[in-house]
Amino acid sequence: MKTRFILIALAFVCSIIASAADTTNTATVWKAAVATAVITPQRPMLMSGYAGRRSPATGKDQDLFGKALAVADDSGNRVVFITLDLIGVIDKLRADVSARLLEMHKLPGHALVMNASHTHCGPSYGRDDAKDYYDQLVESLVSIADKALKNLKPAHLSYAHAKCGFAMNRRTPTDKGYRNHPNPNGPVDHTVPVLRVSDPDGKLRAVMFGYACHNTSVGYLRWLGDYAGFAQEYLEKDHPGVTAMFLMGCGGDQNPYPRGTAEWAAKHGRSLATAVEAALEVTQRTFFHQQAIKGPLRSVLETVDLEFTPANREPFPYPVQVVQFGNDLSIVTLGTEVVIDYVLRLKRELGKPDGPVIWVAGYSNTYAGYIPSRRVLQEGGYEAQSRPWKPELEERIIKQAHELFGQLNK
Repeated sequence: MKTRFILIALAFVCSIIASAADTTNTATVWKAAVATAVITPQRPMLMSGYAGRRSPATGKDQDLFGKALAVADDSGNRVVFITLDLIGVIDKLRADVSARLLEMHKLPGHALVMNASHTHCGPSYGRDDAKDYYDQLVESLVSIADKALKNLKPAHLSYAHAKCGFAMNRRTPTDKGYRNHPNPNGPVDHTVPVLRVSDPDGKLRAVMFGYACHNTSVGYLRWLGDYAGFAQEYLEKDHPGVTAMFLMGCGGDQNPYPRGTAEWAAKHGRSLATAVEAALEVTQRTFFHQQAIKGPLRSVLETVDLEFTPANREPFPYPVQVVQFGNDLSIVTLGTEVVIDYVLRLKRELGKPDGPVIWVAGYSNTYAGYIPSRRVLQEGGYEAQSRPWKPELEERIIKQAHELFGQLNK
């Protein structure tokens, strides 16, 4: 009886080891590294996100961060993700950081992803009177990308997802048009995609996760990463030594509800961190949902001209980017404030049972107002009034995403 018990116990332990190995052993020998910089302003500055706030921030309730994740496959292909607790990635910031990394590491522009959390409690850093902060920001971001690229170490990558429910569509139809108000019947995407970066022995090293929702739980005069900042803070406290990074999704018409105080930001952050924990299967002895990621690693970035209704206005060069991890994961990045229709459509049209998981991020590589869908343009309302776009913009963006995805999935 005792011998039988020992054999059963040994079989159970072996099954756990085998399951863990299934989530880490891949044909690709990945290398990865992370680096972090505090980018909280050290002097009073005007804030971004709400035009009604005309006074500088009075201090901080939370530090703001720039974080870099560098990934390389066994053929030397590299991609760097830079995530930011800022309102957006202005064109000059991306151009300056990309030029430096090209010079220092020969990193091509298509291999750099810059994504902002869209917190409304960060600095308005593109102003003429913010040049000192801007210059330091560039140096900090170049420094963390440089550090990550120089410290690449063997790693295992896997993907999983969970759900989080505080995001709600904010476009409510009324007799006076679409109003900015929580709409429980509007389209949403509650998916929390999670990229797990582990040591070869399976120890968690970094996690990059996303969500499609405005970081607007609060809008006071204090520096704060909002719910995304709290989610990262909680994950890093609960997993000492792990770097948590937030990749903002297509949350242009999504708000966190309830909202209005820092307490709600913290509650939403805990909800999101809990969803990430669920995706990581942290309390499970056996992993069933960690999809091991294989290579090769490939990336492409091109712009598509979006036209305005005024004939005398030059088209806007809109960046669309695809980062491809073999046949397992495809991260599609779209510029500026993209509404939820884009992620729902791209996941539906590009996703296949035998193909890569589709992860769509907005607020990437440029920042210039809202990108409504054709539906939102026709309905009107706040998101539709941002720019006088021609209604063909959705088809142009989707077509470009299909073409780039096709280039990397021949």
